[in-house]
Formats: sequence, structure tokens, C-alpha cells
Amino acid sequence: MTNSIETVYFLENPEKNIVKFATGTQLRYEDIIKEVFGVASINDLQMMIQYNKGFQNSICKSHGISEKKITLDKIIRVASKMDMLRLKKELIDNKSNNIDDLPIEANIPITCPFDSIIKLQEGIFQWDDNNFSYNSVNSGA
Repeated sequence: MTNSIETVYFLENPEKNIVKFATGTQLRYEDIIKEVFGVASINDLQMMIQYNKGFQNSICKSHGISEKKITLDKIIRVASKMDMLRLKKELIDNKSNNIDDLPIEANIPITCPFDSIIKLQEGIFQWDDNNFSYNSVNSGA
């Protein structure tokens, strides 16, 4: 078994208003594609982009593009640091909704959502338990 760094992906189905994050392993071996898009595989997703008019229109509207500019990377792409900040906010909101007596400004601990070291668009990031977020890892020794 190889010790590789997982890439985190951002998946968006604007037609059904679904946003999910998944690792490369989850994309290959779990039903994330089916859960988000309702099709079995990425190959089926290509067909959906090509032939499903409602899906095409929702992508165009969401991204402000024409049909000719629709590509798979509009709905599945490597996540960015900004995407991860969005995920952190969602996790905090979900936790705070489950804890009635907690003041809004309370520091709500979040468990590491993926591996402790991940790859994003901007590079390699490592989980920081103190800030409950991923921080950039400086390359070079």
C-alpha cells in the first residue's frame, strides 16, 4: 500500500442544489457520484452534461456561462482553500444548530473531515487541531 496524499474534490449539482466534498478514493469506490448527480459513474455524468437540458441550464445559470462552455470541471474539480473555508462554516453551523445553549461566539471543535494532510488547488495542506482548519504546508526543507 502506498502512502500518498489524498486530493479533495468539490462536487456541485446546481440543478438539485447539492454540494459535496470527496477524496479521490471516495470518488472511485463510493457512491458519491450517484448521491450528488443521480448517475452511476463519471462517464454517465458526461452523457448527462451532453443530453440533459435541465442540467445544462442549471450549470449555465450557476456559472454564468453558455452551453458551449460547459465542461466536467464546472461540477467536479479539485477543491480550493476557499471551498474548505465554506466547508468549515457549514460544519460549524451544523454543530451550533445541534447545541442549543451554546453562545454564537463559542469555539466549536470540528473533527478533521479528511486525512490530516490533503492536496487542494493551492498545494498541500495539513490539519491544525488548534484552529480546526487546514493550513498550507511550505514546500522545501
